[in-house]
Amino acid sequence: MAATNGTSDNLNAKTGNFLCGVVEGFYGRPWTTEQRKDLFQKMKKWGMDSYLYAPKDDYKHRAYWRDLYTVEEAEHLTGLITAAKECGIIFYYALSPGLDITYSSVKEVTALKRKLEQVSQFGCVAFALLFDDIEPEMSEADKEVFQSFAHAQVSVTNDIFQHLGQPRFLLCPTQYCATRAMPNVPSSEYLNTLGSKLAQEIDIMWTGPKVISRLLTVESIEEITEVLRRPPVIWDNLHANDYDQKRVFLGPYSGRSPDLIPKLRGVLTNPNCEYGANFVAIHTLAQWSRCNVDGKRDLSLNDTVSADIKLETETEDGVVGEDVPSNLCPNMYHPRHALKNAINDWLVEFSKKRAAWGVIVKPQPCVAPTIPVPIIPSVNTCMSITSTTSTTVSVSTPAVTNSNHLQALAEVCSTVTGNENFLQPACGPVMNSLISDNKVVSEPIMTAVVPNPRSEAIPSISPLTEPMDCNTTPGNSPAHIAKSSADDDAMVENTSTCSGASGSMQVELEATSPTINGTQMMVETENENHEESESQESVPIDVEKQLTQEDLSLLCDLFYLPFEHGGQGIQLLQEFNWLKSNAQIVMKHLKNENERNNADITEWHSRAAKMNDMCAAVNRLFQRLTYCNNRELLYDLYAYVWDMRGVVSLLNSYIKWLAFGRFPTTMTTFTQGSYTWFSNGWKETFMSGDQEPWVFRGGLTADLQRLIPVDSGNDLFVYKAPEIPCSKIYTIRPYLLSDEEAVRSICNRTSKSTSAEIDRLVGGYLTLSPELCMVVEDEEEIVGYAVAALNVKTFEQKMAISWIPELQAKYPLDDSINNLPRDAQEAIRYFHSFTPDVAEELSKQYPSKLLCSILPTVTDQSVAKRLVTCVLAALRANGSFGVHTTVPKLDTEAHEFYAKLGFVDQQTAQEEESLAIVMCRSF
Repeated sequence: MAATNGTSDNLNAKTGNFLCGVVEGFYGRPWTTEQRKDLFQKMKKWGMDSYLYAPKDDYKHRAYWRDLYTVEEAEHLTGLITAAKECGIIFYYALSPGLDITYSSVKEVTALKRKLEQVSQFGCVAFALLFDDIEPEMSEADKEVFQSFAHAQVSVTNDIFQHLGQPRFLLCPTQYCATRAMPNVPSSEYLNTLGSKLAQEIDIMWTGPKVISRLLTVESIEEITEVLRRPPVIWDNLHANDYDQKRVFLGPYSGRSPDLIPKLRGVLTNPNCEYGANFVAIHTLAQWSRCNVDGKRDLSLNDTVSADIKLETETEDGVVGEDVPSNLCPNMYHPRHALKNAINDWLVEFSKKRAAWGVIVKPQPCVAPTIPVPIIPSVNTCMSITSTTSTTVSVSTPAVTNSNHLQALAEVCSTVTGNENFLQPACGPVMNSLISDNKVVSEPIMTAVVPNPRSEAIPSISPLTEPMDCNTTPGNSPAHIAKSSADDDAMVENTSTCSGASGSMQVELEATSPTINGTQMMVETENENHEESESQESVPIDVEKQLTQEDLSLLCDLFYLPFEHGGQGIQLLQEFNWLKSNAQIVMKHLKNENERNNADITEWHSRAAKMNDMCAAVNRLFQRLTYCNNRELLYDLYAYVWDMRGVVSLLNSYIKWLAFGRFPTTMTTFTQGSYTWFSNGWKETFMSGDQEPWVFRGGLTADLQRLIPVDSGNDLFVYKAPEIPCSKIYTIRPYLLSDEEAVRSICNRTSKSTSAEIDRLVGGYLTLSPELCMVVEDEEEIVGYAVAALNVKTFEQKMAISWIPELQAKYPLDDSINNLPRDAQEAIRYFHSFTPDVAEELSKQYPSKLLCSILPTVTDQSVAKRLVTCVLAALRANGSFGVHTTVPKLDTEAHEFYAKLGFVDQQTAQEEESLAIVMCRSF
């Protein structure tokens, strides 16, 4: 074990040879020139020294790797290299030619040399070749020349290295982690060939045991170092999020002891797609690189830090215990302490006045879910999708295991937010981040600075699904295929039917384009110059609207790390799970009014209040975020926080419904078995790191959704975030008797109904089934409702006995009704001819009935879905699994409304004669 008495013990760091920085290596929309320059400034401030330019979908990096840069592109790239140099940052320029390069072709290698020579003329002195995410097979021409795939890559890399004058050089191998090594790391012919044949001065990148490694151990690093005959540079995907549109990672750098530093050549983090979301990831990595004592390991008297310093503890469920002391020695690294330091500095960023371009978007393309397979250690469950190959799943054949439990876990893994019917994504756009300072634009083929002898037209490449793809099945860089005109179009809308995608991915065609794919591009500032200096004054915000350290701490806990939820996220899971599982306490109290002082009742309501406080904290975070000056940062985070706020609010609404105690006495406490995050197998599998994190799609948001007692409700959690940030909060709560006038008003405003019609539509529910009625309100008024009956057959029988007679008296059937509107006349005649009549098949399969109405002023499409979800959860808690509604045949708007809520037409024998359509759904 290396000594730990100071950073000088890191020999690489001591000689200036330890690389610490950022690799922009994800799939999806690249960062902009402005963002990269901002990154260099921050890296300089934090003592980092390396940046690797490798955005997978910046078209001349990978798909168009042969094409030289235009004059305009060259100016931007030169400016980037110069900006990095001024900040003391080594700018590594990377190419990924592996999609279709012929290693034995002199012409191909010459094209590679010419491209890198051009970049060297821009002032670049460090380079990289990346051979990740490609088929590990050689062409027939290469097989005649090279002994193996590794020999082919080594030959080209060594040749390029010598041709460029032996500059700083990185190589990313095809087998870049232990699970890629065939058959394993020590026995991999590929890795051993790289270790023995590659020029010793070339550094090799490595992601660790997996594509996304929960832990990096000294032993694993020593193993790969022996095989490669040099310490690796870690390409760290811990904070990468391009594989899941519902997750962003704001937790601290962890799972890597500072004991690793002397064993490594360096660490480059490949973080979130959203540039603004990476402050914590990069800041905490910088802190880690300056330490050599692991604050989370057991301290001994030999350590430089006294063993009596008490560190933060966590409960068995991961909830943060006591705080981390502020007097830790500078060379001790503790993730929670590093997170606090980062949050303190990050808070300032939200106050800076920065503009945002376009609608709220997700910078990565739509991805497909993993195919559910039994979750067994060492089994790779990931997949890739490209435009030229079908989906494949590479699975090692495991030992035969009796795995009912594991199969259940696999089913949970496949139960994710989003539409279950996934299509392969359309081909991605041609993206260029070297044209505009602050936008990534759709890029047509352009004339190069130097004529390119390879004049092939190259269409766009469909982005892959993982941060470094799991399977080697990408499409080729189509060097010999004619380019279609559609390839120059802006990216098509990424609809909300894919993994709960938050918004469409839009890129601007040119600086003057007013619309993209029919969407008006919005700029929230009149300032056309979006360059911001560090010293620019921020616009003052009311104290109540300013983000605090507590807000950002909550934000980070809600979006923590791939294998770990933050403490406050765990608390949300725990509180809701406990309150839902102990709902019988409230029932018991209601049955026996003498138990008012029962300790269990007190605890339940106390924890319900705590849940309400946590929901209020999330609401506060959401609103304060929308008020911040840094609109660019807001747009990066808004969709995530908006979605989380909606889910937490939904949970809280359900708890309020339980607390009201107005549910029928037939209510049964509902538990979800393996769908509950707290089931031992699910939790252990999630936290173990044995699986790649895309198995657990959706993160904390999905884990919270799984606790809602609605089995077949994934479609209800698919909604599109507002295109422009809005701080408006809608609250769903149980219906009160005092809400009747408001509900009747909404019914009138949405259907132009008379009093008699309103009584026919909602009156019976409000009178006979108020415990299953919900309303939604904004800060000013009630804006929607959903009313339901648990069993429509029983409900209509009650109507005939206790409600219809009142209406018959209220609306007598006489000649006076002839002066009323036709609909009112029909309602009155309905009251006087009413007889309970429910089809037997309908009452068995879809026994419950529901009506929902939202004012047209509510443009947030998620409100109706969350309202209905809450009512369905209440119905399910009472034992119902199916619900139906009726809509007039001619009311196409109502039909479309319920269709979006997952209702489908129910075919009946009397359908042709009926004036209404019955729509049903299971849940």
